[in-house]
Amino acid sequence: MGELAVGVIGSGRHGSRYANHIVRDVAGLKLAAISRRSSEGAEQAAAWRCVWHRDWRTLVRDPLVDAVIAVVPPALNLEIAGCCAAEGKPLLLEKPLAASGAAAAAIVELYAARGLPLTTGQTLRYNPVIRKLREQLPSVGRLYSFSANQRLEPSTLDWHAEPELAGAGVSFHTAVHVFDALRWMTGLEVRRLVAVSRGHHNPALEDLLTVLVEMGDEIVGTIDCSKVGPARSGRFEFVGSDGQLQGDQVHGTLETVRGMTVSRLRFGGPCNTIIPLLRDWQAFLTGRGSNPVSGEDGLAAVRLCEACLESARCGVWVTVRQG
Repeated sequence: MGELAVGVIGSGRHGSRYANHIVRDVAGLKLAAISRRSSEGAEQAAAWRCVWHRDWRTLVRDPLVDAVIAVVPPALNLEIAGCCAAEGKPLLLEKPLAASGAAAAAIVELYAARGLPLTTGQTLRYNPVIRKLREQLPSVGRLYSFSANQRLEPSTLDWHAEPELAGAGVSFHTAVHVFDALRWMTGLEVRRLVAVSRGHHNPALEDLLTVLVEMGDEIVGTIDCSKVGPARSGRFEFVGSDGQLQGDQVHGTLETVRGMTVSRLRFGGPCNTIIPLLRDWQAFLTGRGSNPVSGEDGLAAVRLCEACLESARCGVWVTVRQG
């Protein structure tokens, strides 16, 4: 198979990571074009030896582009997906899949109707601690409860305070990672949840979210996500009939607890999660592997985040729509 020519829409802070890894680290992919509104795009394109499109629509229509990656504010994703589908081009959308459940569902339906490949960029699945937690989860027996958090510094991205672009705050941009990782690790769905949110530094959107959830098999758990303090963590703790399993994907710790004995577990060292995602995506598009993270998975995570917003707004338990 020849190289797949990829166009990246949005070559800013995060999108440039995708572009750099395509250029340097992923065999079988070629960076054919980028799209960025500012003139910095011309300089990037010269450095990466690809074509610069100021308008993302011309990138999608470029006959030299085989597949598209979009790393933009989620409010733009539905329009981008519509244009890519019309051109018959596979699409990888960086999480969240969209800025609302309705838009995410429309994207999934659009691609399913045309039989086109749609992938969600839920890169936390490729973190080595998360992968080892999934592998080791059966070792603690029947799962009873869990706690999870992802805490980051206050955002410095201006569009994170613009509801029309961001859609929401930490619900859609932080909790989306945690929900997807929990679904992937446990194989279970969240049935209902109740949430509380606060806005401390963000003038328009929530930057702190705390959630109580009920999953299948009578499992209960708590999730808290925030961008309020000058420290990071990404901790998951699982309580089972045969012990506890806990790890922090930010700090690279993983251990079991039985009685008073804490045992450290070995796992692979730190890795850049975008690289294995891109490798699996390339294998999927060339018929050598399965979809690394489906559009349906992206939709499920968005619906959970949307349920959090509804619960926080109304102060009630919300049943999560399935399927």
